[in-house]
Amino acid sequence: MTPKITEEWLSRQTPEVQAIIRALLERIEHLERRLGLNPQNSSLPPSSQHPHAKPTPKKPNSNKNRGGQPGHKKHERPLRPTEDCDEVESHKPTECRRCGEKLAGEDPAPLRHQVWELPEIKPIVTEHQRHRLTCRCCGTTTCAPLPPGVPTGQSGPRLVAFSALLMAYFRQSKRRTALFLEALLGQPCSTGLVVKHQTLTTQALRPTYEKLASGLPRQPYIRADETATKEVNRKNWLWTLAAKRFTLFAIRPSRGGEVPAELLGEDFSGVVSCDRAKMYWQFGRLQWCWAHLKRDFQALLDSPNHQAKRLGRDLMRPVKELFRCWSRCRDGTITRRGLKRLTAPLRERIENLLLRGVFSGNRLFVGMCRELYDHRDWLWTFMDVDGVEPTNNAAERALRHAVIWRKLSFGTQSAAGSRFVETMLTVIETCRQQARNVFVYVTDAIAAHFAGHPSPTLHPRA
Repeated sequence: MTPKITEEWLSRQTPEVQAIIRALLERIEHLERRLGLNPQNSSLPPSSQHPHAKPTPKKPNSNKNRGGQPGHKKHERPLRPTEDCDEVESHKPTECRRCGEKLAGEDPAPLRHQVWELPEIKPIVTEHQRHRLTCRCCGTTTCAPLPPGVPTGQSGPRLVAFSALLMAYFRQSKRRTALFLEALLGQPCSTGLVVKHQTLTTQALRPTYEKLASGLPRQPYIRADETATKEVNRKNWLWTLAAKRFTLFAIRPSRGGEVPAELLGEDFSGVVSCDRAKMYWQFGRLQWCWAHLKRDFQALLDSPNHQAKRLGRDLMRPVKELFRCWSRCRDGTITRRGLKRLTAPLRERIENLLLRGVFSGNRLFVGMCRELYDHRDWLWTFMDVDGVEPTNNAAERALRHAVIWRKLSFGTQSAAGSRFVETMLTVIETCRQQARNVFVYVTDAIAAHFAGHPSPTLHPRA
């Protein structure tokens, strides 16, 4: 049996032994708490947990078979109008299936069966012949220039845009992008040409990126988040700043407060929704994410410490009720003023519980409770400002695609690669927010770049 270390036994030891044992006990307690961490009670990303290690769902398993259940509504692709089909083939029986008599005539309402097929994919090659003619008067030869909009290279706007989206949107490596273009599209390609496409895309879209960046300081609210990445094996940070109609990504070598100050401006007067990271504290109005707080309270609930478990249980009850009230506000059942009135008792209860944690003397949570209580106004900003939500889920959803890309690519290998990534991620997410076709937009931007025209805007005021 493991001997129990009591204060009485510990007091009989020398001061040096007491210090060593206390340090070891604290270390063991810290490691035991770490063993219990998971994405449900900490800031660990869901991808850090193996799918088979997920906790058993509270909902009991169903006895139904997998797939569609009897009586469910059938979903099928509607038939196209006959006049919109590329080809129509009529099939008529030649003889009666019973007696063998010859058949003639036409069915006014035949059974329609449509088959979808991909067209034969082959690149469109346009040859531009630039004639060089000699002047009869002075003998000078003059060569015709390329028409406006014709690229000096061998790749057109759609090919460059498609290549860039394969890398940034569909998360393919440069080598696989080249293989895809060559094997499926019949387009001769190499990794060097893919890099050239990447450079052209960055040049075409960078003015759009800079214009969106200049509009960040004027936004009424911003949802902010960041995650680690790499550039040439050096640690960098991928920042996400999501406004109402656009999202900006930026790769910087620091996670310090100078980055949001650079991107938002030191005089930013809007609301920043974020976790409790201190680099955002420089801005006057914050909205701390309640989804993060819920995970912190769940960590208390999962703690072996009985005092922490009780505080976590007491906090989780009003927090769950708060989310239920917010769901009613989000779907329009109640107004924001009604939400504020309905949640006033919850606010008072949560703040009283945090104050109880401050004076508990329990070092497991006294620091967290003091920080939350001292900045309790940052918990309730969403009650007063339209558009601000109690969670930072919008920024985390925007960052999810970038996180998956980072796991597959292991970061970038140059500063130029980082500029391509932050630019493309910005354009992709902004097009999604504005319900625009990203391939059409990137193609138009590259065509405008080839023609020397301004890029089409993504600015929300347009």
